Formats: sequence, structure tokens, C-alpha cells
Amino acid sequence: MLILNLIHRPELAPEYAINGALSSRDQLEKESLEIFFLQQKIAHKNGLKTTIQMTYASLFSPLAVKTAKEHHAKYNDEIALTFLGLECPSFKQKYQTRDFCIWMFSLTDKKRIVDDVFKKFFEVFGFYPTATGSYFMDADLINYIKEKYPMVVAAVATCFEEGPKAYHTTNNSWYTFMDGGPWNPWIPSKINSHIPAASPDDDSGIVAIPHLSRDLNACYDGNGSNFGTHPQNVLRGMIYRDGKYPYLFNLIDQYHHLEKYNNGFSYNMMFVGPGWLNKQGRWEAPFSLLKKSYEDGLGYYGELKKKGELIDMGMSEFAHYYRSTHHYHQPEVALWNDILYGGGKQYFWYFDSNMRLLADLNQGGAIIDLRPYAGKLYWPVGIGTKHVVDASYPFLIQANYRAGYFTHYAGEGTLKSIRFYHNEEKIDLALCRTKGHYRQEETTRTLVIEPVEIIFKDGLKVKIASRIIFKENESRIRFEREILAMSDPKANLEAEEYITASYGTTEYPEDMTSIVLAVSDGKQKHVLNYAYQDREIVLDAGQTSADIPPLNIRVVTSGQKIDQAMAHEGYAFSPMFTLSLRKKLCEKETMVTWLNLEKKN
Repeated sequence: MLILNLIHRPELAPEYAINGALSSRDQLEKESLEIFFLQQKIAHKNGLKTTIQMTYASLFSPLAVKTAKEHHAKYNDEIALTFLGLECPSFKQKYQTRDFCIWMFSLTDKKRIVDDVFKKFFEVFGFYPTATGSYFMDADLINYIKEKYPMVVAAVATCFEEGPKAYHTTNNSWYTFMDGGPWNPWIPSKINSHIPAASPDDDSGIVAIPHLSRDLNACYDGNGSNFGTHPQNVLRGMIYRDGKYPYLFNLIDQYHHLEKYNNGFSYNMMFVGPGWLNKQGRWEAPFSLLKKSYEDGLGYYGELKKKGELIDMGMSEFAHYYRSTHHYHQPEVALWNDILYGGGKQYFWYFDSNMRLLADLNQGGAIIDLRPYAGKLYWPVGIGTKHVVDASYPFLIQANYRAGYFTHYAGEGTLKSIRFYHNEEKIDLALCRTKGHYRQEETTRTLVIEPVEIIFKDGLKVKIASRIIFKENESRIRFEREILAMSDPKANLEAEEYITASYGTTEYPEDMTSIVLAVSDGKQKHVLNYAYQDREIVLDAGQTSADIPPLNIRVVTSGQKIDQAMAHEGYAFSPMFTLSLRKKLCEKETMVTWLNLEKKN
């Protein structure tokens, strides 16, 4: 079954109003309500129930309130509350600001806004909502809502990969940085809303859903705002021809396909405000196409429901369902295929309470994004904090912001991969295109990477199979590299499993001098304080580590029967660090290593 959350909001001040598309506020509110009514009509025509997220402005509209009550009674639509749509005259007059993103306010003002909006909701409906949301909700905001309004069980809590890429494609004007969170529903930690809770004590008390269900290939490589199960996003991305958009339906199907990797669970959400169906047209598309795309999108969901392949739920209903089918240590997995460009590329996504990881099968299964949730980093957001607009969870590896395998003429990019050496020649598995498949055995989940063959200049051919293995409730990843065959079984071959990492949330480097690198073998230990001097420390055996205080993380690499352990600091032009383990290999032998993420404090 594909679970669907269909969310509508009667937004009386949609974003296109800023451009003066309509001549008066009365005209703007009239059109916005008409579009909201149209959206509701299309949903109900297709037998779908909705969650009506009332905006603050809509709470002052008797017609919007009356309609929500009627649709709740007739169609069992849920009446919820959103912190989107704050920018109305009542709000601006009270708070004397043009700010409208609740997570960017000071904590004091966040609490005031929550109380004001919840109070107004209660005045018009006679009860408090059990579901709420925004583009992003930080942990302090969620914790306050749950403490003050314990009936709340669900929230829209982040917009997947809404960071520098989105910022740059809005002419550097959309100051909403929130990369590094889950792409599918999760229970947020009390410490940081990006992190899935690890235990009842860590549980914030709500189930969170992302603001949009996005293409997990295209939105990572480019601006995610063009690639979502939001028909108008697809139109904005110009991914249609002659009024047809098969990509939209392929994207929905791809989410449905995720049940194969998640114990039968698959989820999709669609959240479209009235501004996206502007009667003046939008994204070079006339209103007729905007409307048709919405009808076709909901029509597709309606057909899936008729076939018994989809269940539509309200947000609160879904929250209870999610808790009944998931446990704290259960990861979320996606083996995602390129459905937009036809390039055959696969990404493998994984998250749990310890990490969020992305492996690129186009690069031999190299890890190109790693967020170390195990550090349980407290990251307050908004005015009065160190992170006024940057809500992203920091990375150790991020191929778009710290380069990947390919860099300029000097330096290295962040990556987790393996290199092979023969006769002073080096070949990185990240240069090999491959495919993968997924295997689950009880609490163990494995990305099985199809064998690749590398060929050295002297003609030596080596066939290599890789497996990346995760165990529930463990903060370490196991890597197995098996030499299946060598054209010369007696050839000299050495493997180097390595991680080149950095940290940050944007493209710009952070101060690396707090990082401490080490190699140890149980008897001796060499330590290197990062100073941009391009130095390295080496032992003939043992393990490596990097303490990264800004992330509250210690990265440890270890392995079976390792011949050499090395840690290397970067330099100013290449502010990275590398931890590597080397081992001589023969045919039919396997190199086994672990990457462990340890919480420092």
C-alpha cells in the first residue's frame, strides 16, 4: 500500500501577491479561496480525503472556517494548523515585522506566535489541532508545542534538501537552509528535529513528515523545487510536453516502489497552496494547464485507491499508523533510480538515528553524502542564535559542497571509497559505473554492489565485488571488498579503503584547527592537531580516528588484518582530512573494514 497525505491550505496571502498580480486584497482573498475550494473539489471527486491546514490569515475568514467545518463533517477531512501564511495584516501589526518563517524568529517570539495562532484556532473551532507544520520546525519549537499542546501528534517539519542549491536558483534570495534531514516520515529527536529519535526518552512526541516528496536523484543533483510529487513543481521544472507529464506519475510510482526496501511501507505526500494555481498563470504555464496537472495528479491517486493500492490518511491518522508500524531503530532505505534523464544512475539512501547516508552507484558505490546524527548535535535556529537562517544538519561528506572524486588540478573532495594499487599505478573504484541491489536479513541491511572490473596499464584485470552493511541500532558501517578474480593471481595488489571528509553546511570551508587526527594499534598512538600543513601519521597496523568537536563526533576507521593505518591533514587550498587503511590482497580474498561514528560528549 502507498500511504498518502494530501494537504491543502486556504492561504489568503499566497506568495504571488507580492508581485501585484491582483489589484486588491479583497480580490486576492477571493481568488485564493476559490482555488482552495477547487482543490478540495478535485480531491473529493477522486474519493480522497484531505488535511486542511488552516493558516493564521484563514482563521480570520468566516468562509474558510465554515468550509473547513463542512468538509470535516462531510468528507472526514482533518482540520489542522500551519505556520505558513503568517504574513497577514493582523500578524504584521502585532509583531511589526515582515518575517514570516516561524523557525527564524527568536525563541521568545516563537512561543508567542504559537500561543497566538493556537488560541485563534481554538476560538474559531472550539478545539486544538492535533497536526501542524511549517517549511521547517526546529527542536525547540516542536518541544514547546508538544509541552503546551500535548494533543499535537503530527507536523510537517522540514523541506528535503532545501539548502544552497535552492538558494542559488532563487537569485540568492531564499534564505532557507535545511539540508541534511530525512526524506520520508520520522519521529524527531528532542535534541535536533532532523535526527530520528533513538528511544522513548529522545522522542519529541510527534511524527514528522517532509514538506514535499521529491525525486531523490534529481533534487540532490539540482534544485529540488523542480522535482516533486507536486504537479506545479514539475511544471516549474519544464518536465512536460504537449500538456503531458509522465515524469510525475513515474515519481509517484518510484515512491510506491520503496515498499520493497521498507518492510512493505511506502509513503507520499502532496502539499499545494492556492498560489501555485494562480489564475494569471505561472511558470510559463496557463491556468488551464495548472488546473489540468492538479486534476491529473489527484486522478492518478484516485485510481490507485480504487485498485486497492493506496490508503489516504489525515496527518494525525497517519501519525498513529506510523507509530504502530515502526520502531525507533528501524531505518528508512531508498534504492532510487534515475527516472528523469534516462542515464541509468542509482542512488542508495539510508537514514536512522545514527546517520543519514547517500551512496552513488555511478561511482562504484562511493559515499557522497554523510550526516553524522550520532553526534546528537543541538542546533538552535533563529534570531538570537548562532544559526539565524541555517537549519541544515552538518555533513562530513557532501559531494556538491565539498567536491567529490573530481576536483581542480590540486586537492581532494569529500568521498568514502576504495583505491587499488599495482606497480605504482592507482585506480579508484569511484571511477567505475555499476548497479546495486538491496538485501535484508532480520536486522541487517546490505547494499550489494554488482562486481566491477578494473584494468591496469600492464594488462592486469581485477574483478571486485563490494557490500555495504548496516545493522540496526549500530553507528558503524561495514565495508566488504572481495577480489573475485585476477588475470594474474600472483600479481601484487594493494587496496586502500579511505574516507576524505570535512564538515559544514554550505560550500564555504569551516575552521579545521579544532580537528584532532590519530592512528593507534593498542600499543602506540600518534596524534596530529590539524594545522593545514599537509602532514600525515602512519602505523603499520591499527585504526585511525578524527575528533571533530563542532560536530560532537569521533570518526573511527578499523579493519581486519590491516597492514597500514594512515591519517592525513589537508592544506588551505584543500581543507579536508583523510583516514585510510591499506591491505595487500590476493584472488578470493576480502578486505573488511568499518566506519564508526562515535558521539564525543
